[in-house]
Amino acid sequence: MSKTHSYYMGIAIAVRKNANCLGRKVGAVLVKENRIVATGYNGTPEGVPNCVDGGCVRCRKRDHYRSSAGYDVCICVHAEQNAVITAARFGISVEGATAYTTMRPCFDCTKTLLQAKIRGIVYLHNWTHPDPDLADQYELLQARFPEKVQQFEMPDPDFEWANAIPAPPPSPLPGRKPSRTGIRTGLHTALPPEPESPESPESPESLKPAQARGRPKRRQSRTSRPQPRKTGPARKQP
Repeated sequence: MSKTHSYYMGIAIAVRKNANCLGRKVGAVLVKENRIVATGYNGTPEGVPNCVDGGCVRCRKRDHYRSSAGYDVCICVHAEQNAVITAARFGISVEGATAYTTMRPCFDCTKTLLQAKIRGIVYLHNWTHPDPDLADQYELLQARFPEKVQQFEMPDPDFEWANAIPAPPPSPLPGRKPSRTGIRTGLHTALPPEPESPESPESPESLKPAQARGRPKRRQSRTSRPQPRKTGPARKQP
């Protein structure tokens, strides 16, 4: 069974590559009698600008909506819903099928799959509702599937991209100090030059004479007298 799950989940991951949502990317596959009858990924309806192009206001302004809220105004169609709708569009029955999806279905998708008589769900990444009261109802709803809802674990090379996790900043090259200004150039973060010390040997200022640098002249003591120059004995003329 694990080989079968791995095969269909791998196809769901491949389908997910077409997702264009700014949030999580999801792919789904409906399998009936060991045959794929429909696939789907999340994105805007056909003919509507893609989510990544600003088509969905909720996804574009994610800071205005708390997690798991505002789905009624989101114009993106979820992957599981797209799979069921596509099958209905082409007259394909999905009753008795199993849904393979890269993300555990949300409330709306769970209701859609139940109503379409899907027998079971196999998902890759888990999702739980943030509201404890609704989370209990969510679990009760998913328990209604005859073949239950189960998680299948396998490597996902695009996990960060699919779950909208920002990539970590590039680490500085060995021996470089951490960035102070965040000036990014290519593969690493460039560092601004260190401020030169006024007395450092490399500073042009330190190469100037003391007078040119504004240092006062050394005053000669009034009591000091010039010392006579010492000379040797005079030579006798021959």
